Amino acid sequence: MKGVVLGFAPRAAIVDITHEIPAGDIRAGAFALAVSCRFFPKGTVHVAVVDPGVGGARKAIAVQTAKYFFVGPDNGVLSFALARQKIKSVHRLENADYFLRPLSKTFHGRDIFAPVAAHLCRGTPIHKLGPAQEDHVRLTWPEPRLRRNRLEGEVVFIDRFGNAITNIENADLGRRSGLEIFFRRKGLCPVGEFYQSVPTGKAVAVPGSCGFLEIAVNGGSAARRFGLKVGRQVRVR
Repeated sequence: MKGVVLGFAPRAAIVDITHEIPAGDIRAGAFALAVSCRFFPKGTVHVAVVDPGVGGARKAIAVQTAKYFFVGPDNGVLSFALARQKIKSVHRLENADYFLRPLSKTFHGRDIFAPVAAHLCRGTPIHKLGPAQEDHVRLTWPEPRLRRNRLEGEVVFIDRFGNAITNIENADLGRRSGLEIFFRRKGLCPVGEFYQSVPTGKAVAVPGSCGFLEIAVNGGSAARRFGLKVGRQVRVR
C-alpha cells in the first residue's frame, strides 16, 4: 500500500497509526481511527482497512469532512471517526480510472484504497471517484448509563499492554474522588490519576490519553489478570 501511494504521490508523508488491530476486528479499527485522526493536520487523507468483506457486496467509499478525507470499506470502520466530523459528502469508489490494475479480489487496500488516497492527496476532486451516496454504515457506540450512584459502562478496546479501555469518558467522572471500579459485582480497583499511583502489580483505573477511563495493572496486563474482554460490563461508583 505504501509503495502504491508513493508511486502516485511521491511527496506524500505516510504515517502508520497502528498495525496491531486483531484480524477482522472492525470495531477495534474504528476505535483506533476515531481516537487518532483528530491529531492530524487539516487536509490529511485517512485510510482504514479492516476489510473481512473484501471482494464481496460491501461498498468502498471516500468521505470528505470539513477537515479531512477518509477512505475505506463501507463496513463501519470509518463510522466512529465520522461521528465527530462534519460530513460534506460521501462517494462510492466506482471509477476504475483511479484504481490499480489488475484489480485483486483479496487486497483492495493496495488496489483501490491506496491509489484513491494518493489521488486525493494530489488534489483529485472527490466527486470524480464515483457517485455520491446519502449515508454510510454506522457501528453502534455503547453509551454509558448513569443509575443512581453508579456509572455503568463496558470495555470497548484492549490495547497492546492489556489495558482495558472503557466507553466512560474522562469528563463523565467529574471531580469526584474515592471512586472504585466494579466488575462482576466485585470491587476491582480504585480510580487513580496515573499508572504508578498504585504499587507495581496492583490494578488501577486512570483517565486515559484516548479520553476514556481505562483499567490497568501497573507493570502488567489488566485484561489477562481479570479476564477483561471487549463488551464486558464495568461499573464506577
